[in-house]
Amino acid sequence: MAFPQTWEGVAVAGNPDDFGHIPVLLQRCVELLTPALTRLHPDGSEAVLVDATLGAGGHAERFLTELPGLRLIGLDRDPSALDIARDRLAPFGDRVTLVHTRYDGIEDALVESGYAASESVDAVLFDLGVSSMQLDRAERGFAYAQDAPLDMRMDPESPLTAADIVNTYDEAALAQILHRYGEERFARRIASHIVRQRARAPFTSTSELVELLYQAIPAPARRTGGHPAKRTFQALRIAVNDELDSLRGALPAALDAVRVAGRVAVMAYQSLEDRIVKRVFADAVASRTPVDLPVELPGRGPRFRSLTRGAERADAAEVERNPRSNAVRLRAVQRVEHDVEPQRQATGKGDA
Repeated sequence: MAFPQTWEGVAVAGNPDDFGHIPVLLQRCVELLTPALTRLHPDGSEAVLVDATLGAGGHAERFLTELPGLRLIGLDRDPSALDIARDRLAPFGDRVTLVHTRYDGIEDALVESGYAASESVDAVLFDLGVSSMQLDRAERGFAYAQDAPLDMRMDPESPLTAADIVNTYDEAALAQILHRYGEERFARRIASHIVRQRARAPFTSTSELVELLYQAIPAPARRTGGHPAKRTFQALRIAVNDELDSLRGALPAALDAVRVAGRVAVMAYQSLEDRIVKRVFADAVASRTPVDLPVELPGRGPRFRSLTRGAERADAAEVERNPRSNAVRLRAVQRVEHDVEPQRQATGKGDA
């Protein structure tokens, strides 16, 4: 079942004085990741946290404030987000390294920052999806509630826009995107309407697409399940930014990056993301010993253990303060000790 789509693609007013962003599940993320970051020193000295989705830097600021010895590597594909985070995190000086990259660029970002690509950091945090800053800036084209160019790029330097998809992809490809990434049951109907409409004039704005969606989706369906544009806008955004394939590449890289006792936490806001996280984490905590063997083979035990029972949700108080947290699913794992191969027993013959 898909998660409630109450946030994806909906514009929410933000206060520029607080960076237009309220960190989701902030205290719980601190509780989950701090044990890994204070394993060597209580102040986080010698520990490294990778914030793979830095955004406005709300989570990062909290960790750097509470752990004055911590070093942070912040990644974001959005140059505007990096500029905001750079100003916000400036008081922490050289404890902060910012890298302009998608989150599946973790390995290269670590090497660029002077660390090994594997087993070199203590924790990795992901806060997936579109940020409130991006939604609040109408010119970015993420929100169907405001008229704007049909863009939806998280990185404005990326070549593909939502307008490119809507105006150039054939009907079958459009329907596939809407069905796969938006779980839109009227995907074929919408794709057909788009192709007919663009033959008269190409789509250039979000309002033009929203108007078409009102025409394409039957009236009874428009009256239930929220705004009729939400699934289409989610699907286009995911396709433009290659979000799911990026996540599939980023999670294994994050798991490889953490040291023994290191932790990885992921916040997902819709079911497509969370299914990927759930699948990757399930594989990480599973034994690699063949199921028909009665004992665990040395070196084949689980690489990680779960820190959350299933996916954790925000409580009612947080949802009231921050509606974005209503859809969040938080999962976290910890790297366990390496299995050690048993030493070959000396036979007394030919062994020193």
